[in-house]
Amino acid sequence: MINFEEELKNFQPSLEVEEAEAAIYNHDMTDVTDIITEILRDGRSAG
Repeated sequence: MINFEEELKNFQPSLEVEEAEAAIYNHDMTDVTDIITEILRDGRSAG
């Protein structure tokens, strides 16, 4: 029978998952707030 507690102790995540996690968290993504701020900034400087 499988001992889940023992299996969890031996678990090692793959490097690909860790690398992907780091890339996602360290990536500065543009969101809707950034886009609206840029549009408002452009509108104020044009007018």
